[in-house]
Amino acid sequence: MEQPDYSLEAAARERGFLCIAGVDEVGRGPLAGPVTAAAVILNPDDIPIGLNDSKKLTAKRRLALNEQILQRADYAIAHATVSEIDEINILKASHLAMERAVTALPKTPDYLLIDGNLIPNGVSISSEAVVKGDALSVSIAAASIIAKQARDKIMVDLAQQYPGYGWETNAGYPSKAHREALIALGVTPHHRVSFKPVHNILYQE
Repeated sequence: MEQPDYSLEAAARERGFLCIAGVDEVGRGPLAGPVTAAAVILNPDDIPIGLNDSKKLTAKRRLALNEQILQRADYAIAHATVSEIDEINILKASHLAMERAVTALPKTPDYLLIDGNLIPNGVSISSEAVVKGDALSVSIAAASIIAKQARDKIMVDLAQQYPGYGWETNAGYPSKAHREALIALGVTPHHRVSFKPVHNILYQE
């Protein structure tokens, strides 16, 4: 299995950039909960072994890597709320969360590697959009891991307040059980009403 590496970061360093952050978001597809982004500045001399796209890691491995990243890198995690998602749309909300994560970093990077094919409008730092970046760049992979861990924890906590939707296992994604619970139990304040399955239940004739 191919692993992300430090080559994109190394290329940026060769062009004179000294502080490079990887940026990624999770939670664009769920019907409930915030969208969460993270920005990570790895120490090139102390990169955790085994970094990869968070979706390719087991829960146990992801948890272990999450701890290592939090201990050994500079990072920030930020969110855009359900109301912001419904107000400005999920793509813009994802970009807003990314911008917030970059702004919240303990030191200001001079170059960003951003997962996806678009650079958020609010980003003024030199940036590179990297399609499938979490499979190519260790910095983006690290951001994907800590963003997923943070968002999953939010959904587990919300599941205690709103039992029956299975958020502790589906993280708000539209699993069969989640969609059936939506119909049986109704829409919560944490559901994204701009998303069609939720909207249709809320405004059914």
